[in-house]
Amino acid sequence: MTYDKARAGGLGLLVIVALGINLRPILTSIGPLLAEIREATGLGFQGASLLTVLPVLCMGLLALALPWIGPRLGENRGMIAGLLAIAGACAWRLLLDSGLALIASAVLAGAGVAIIQALVPGVVKRWFPHKVPAAMGLYSASLMAGGGSAAVLAPVLVQHSGHWQLGLGAWVGLAVLGLLLWCLLRPREARAKEPARRGAHFFGSRRAWLLALYFGLINGGYTSMVAWLPMFYRQLGWSAAGSGRLIGLMTIFQVLAALSMPALIRRSSDRRPWLALCLTIQLAGFAGLLLAPTLLPLPWVAMIGYGLGACFALSLTLTLDHLADPGAAGGLAAFVQGIGFIITGIIPYLTGWLRDATGSFQASWTLLALSVLLMLGVTLRFAPTGYARAMRGWGGAQTATAEVAR
Repeated sequence: MTYDKARAGGLGLLVIVALGINLRPILTSIGPLLAEIREATGLGFQGASLLTVLPVLCMGLLALALPWIGPRLGENRGMIAGLLAIAGACAWRLLLDSGLALIASAVLAGAGVAIIQALVPGVVKRWFPHKVPAAMGLYSASLMAGGGSAAVLAPVLVQHSGHWQLGLGAWVGLAVLGLLLWCLLRPREARAKEPARRGAHFFGSRRAWLLALYFGLINGGYTSMVAWLPMFYRQLGWSAAGSGRLIGLMTIFQVLAALSMPALIRRSSDRRPWLALCLTIQLAGFAGLLLAPTLLPLPWVAMIGYGLGACFALSLTLTLDHLADPGAAGGLAAFVQGIGFIITGIIPYLTGWLRDATGSFQASWTLLALSVLLMLGVTLRFAPTGYARAMRGWGGAQTATAEVAR
């Protein structure tokens, strides 16, 4: 390595946090303001779901294209382009007044998010090769903290300004800050020598497809919660600020999970027991939301948040565990996020359709609970001793198990 390890450790983590915190406000600021947005634009539930669905689909499709566009774009230009797209979308939202323009801004923001989060796992694997779970946990925590803060603050901004656009566009400042930190503070190694992105893709790997399906389904609850949880409780009589605080509570527990998981799993290379535990916690929260939403709403949302936060960090760590080579592991993570986010993006559309078709969210919560239950069974497939065999023929597989065991 050509850079100072202390610089890579301290400032590198700061850069990772600055990137992560920008990746969810464009999604989470929508839910608490959905009533105001629908009233101003005339969007129905399915139309409004596109504000969540389309950015997440962009995250998936662009991540899948990374093996082809990555070598041409480059890591540095890719990060800059992603942050500029997010900043541009937020600035646009300050001015728009139609549903179509709002949906278009969601696509632009989703493209920016897609580029950044497809590149981050490879960066983490390279900058922190022996601390991947801790670095991914911090990245996941910052991602969730940014989303939760936006959900809580968006209604406050609207209440004081009287303009719902401000609640959606104020996050342009975060994107500009992230851009400055990336340009000025990223480790010198990244400037001097950017690793070449592998042109190979993982469409022919059955394990890559399984990991992608797993990532998509166990994280599908997040996009549905962001899209519909505030509206669900507003229909039960809650205020915009109160329903937004539920996303804030969910985020607090997501952050706690993302930060605590690396410490809990550091002595074991087997992620399955922890994934099973966190899926069970998530399942209990969905069951509570389904059966008794007004009895104990805060514990239900807290359990969902903890389960989702842990599963996001653990599923990405599990993916990176499969290959030791940072370039190959980053490519695998991009593929998994690509397919996974397409699945994750479809889920809130399905839950929104179920809400329109049945007149309540009960069928939506049932679908989410069943998907979590299915993934509990899939978790058993991910034994560390099987990583090398499952990824045979894909770079770095032969040392993946040893890497995880360190």
